[in-house]
Amino acid sequence: MTLFRNIVFAAALAGLIAGVFVTIVHEIGTVPIILQAETYEKAAESSAAPATDADAATAEHQHEAEAWEPTDGFERTAFTVLADVLTGIAFGLLLTAAYALRGRAMDWRQGLFWGLAGFATFTLAPGLGLPPELPGTESAPLLDRQIWWVATAIATAGGLALIAFTRHIALTVLGVGLIVLPHIYGAPQPAEHKMLAPEGLAHSFAVAAVVTSFLFWLVLGSLTGVFYRWFAGSSQALLSDHGGLDQHA
Repeated sequence: MTLFRNIVFAAALAGLIAGVFVTIVHEIGTVPIILQAETYEKAAESSAAPATDADAATAEHQHEAEAWEPTDGFERTAFTVLADVLTGIAFGLLLTAAYALRGRAMDWRQGLFWGLAGFATFTLAPGLGLPPELPGTESAPLLDRQIWWVATAIATAGGLALIAFTRHIALTVLGVGLIVLPHIYGAPQPAEHKMLAPEGLAHSFAVAAVVTSFLFWLVLGSLTGVFYRWFAGSSQALLSDHGGLDQHA
């Protein structure tokens, strides 16, 4: 129970810091691009003005029925911080749980490598088929994209694990196959590729989003490595000495 509590505490502390950090990076890199793209989306909505009062009333009712979104300014920033912190804690728990299962000593360097693996698994590999998109971009059905994204992340994680933790050539080849398989199958695509924002703005957003995620995973990996060593290292070593979590992999 002590080890579990320390693992959770290490993940929460690392996720909190990484989440606040990435919010600052978002505000500098991606948020200005999103706000600029939203101007094109609002302009397109304005140009499609209803012809009659009845149409206007129907459009207003449909707009009210849409999903709620925070207003610009403090409210939007606050929800961004909350989302980033929760995301950091969730991914931090995945990393620290992996450290415990691995059963080896951790530090910031080891955590950095795990963070790079997380970036490859959750950003780089899925982003090859489903790059970050701006508001007003035509997309494939949400459920199809979610299924492909999850399958790609699982396959990439499994492939990287086989490559990193096994020494048999057949398993290494299998790992490579798992990584490329989702891309051979192909990500779901819309019937027609359309976007309201200029192509250059979409490209800038994709680059900014990937760089932001890269920095997030570097910080999260390093911090989880450090905090795991501080808070859970002694408990981990004790369990390993008694054959607890050490997998001898």
